[in-house]
Amino acid sequence: MVHKPLGLLAELTHRCPLGCPYCSNPLALDARGDELDTATWVRVFGEAAGLGVLQVHLSGGEPGARRDLVDITAGAHAAGLYTNLITSAVGITDKTLGALAEAGLDHVQISIQDSDAASADRIAGYDGAFARKRALAAEVVRHKLPLTVNAVMHRANIDRIGDMVDLALALGAGRVEIAHVQYYGWAIENRAALMPSREQVERATAAVEDLRARHHGRIVIDAVVPDYYARYPKPCVGGWGRRSLNVTPAGKVLPCHAAESIPGLEFWNVREHALADIWANSPAFNAFRGTAWMKEPCASCPRRELDFGGCRCQAFALTGDAAATDPVCHLAPAHARVAELAARRSDAPYVYRRMHAAREASTPAL
Repeated sequence: MVHKPLGLLAELTHRCPLGCPYCSNPLALDARGDELDTATWVRVFGEAAGLGVLQVHLSGGEPGARRDLVDITAGAHAAGLYTNLITSAVGITDKTLGALAEAGLDHVQISIQDSDAASADRIAGYDGAFARKRALAAEVVRHKLPLTVNAVMHRANIDRIGDMVDLALALGAGRVEIAHVQYYGWAIENRAALMPSREQVERATAAVEDLRARHHGRIVIDAVVPDYYARYPKPCVGGWGRRSLNVTPAGKVLPCHAAESIPGLEFWNVREHALADIWANSPAFNAFRGTAWMKEPCASCPRRELDFGGCRCQAFALTGDAAATDPVCHLAPAHARVAELAARRSDAPYVYRRMHAAREASTPAL
């Protein structure tokens, strides 16, 4: 059975002013000249709505780098989609935000790298970023748009989860997403510098439960335990090809944000195929859909339709086999590899992500 997708991640551009050391965009970034034009995005939104998609996440890179962002947002709104802007806040002016609100923008998510301004700017690789994030958050609230704070956690900031929640409350956010770094793509370059200790993770997990109780009714706190310290894997994107899809700046349609890290998959493009055709028939979406592809121990595991074997991208990054059990699972044959990597620590400076860097297309060493 092919389920209907509920969410579409629209990566409008890979251009971004920040240099985050855990950037989740692919190693080979799409150039500005290869980006889909406004009319194509609007067509995709209409096809997505017809397919059953309810919400679209306008993301990047930094979507504010698109001069037609307002028109793109208006097109998504006209298609009947709930529109959510995911932004670094660097590149979105007060005037642009007002135009976006008039165009039908429904929600804003702002990534904030830390509660401490100096640390936040250092992690982002951009001086003054923290101040601009606070300023845009104030404008979001002034326009009466719902606000979510995205907090990506790692060794440098995980002990300030409480401060991050306090900051989100002070900014007027109704929700905060505490998401730990996912170690594939560019984050592998900085894994040893980003990896928290088990003790930090245990403190953070306890802190989240306390914060949820303390702030119940004031703010929604979504948090996920870091994969490398979990007992079972997470059901990546709710299961491959089940509930979501991702369109890259150049029009490739992916089952998940990092799917291009798996070699050999064939991705169809919205320039040549309708979205419904891609969802139902493209080789990439059918590669790991359902459970027939699974090997042991997943094939006979009672959790196989709960976690769907975990993350395919992580399985490939750690084992070289995208069909392997996600090694974060304690039952996985390669689980010892996860414990080994989690124990590695480094105080080396971050390798920042820059679009012009010569290393963009390189493959980080595991």
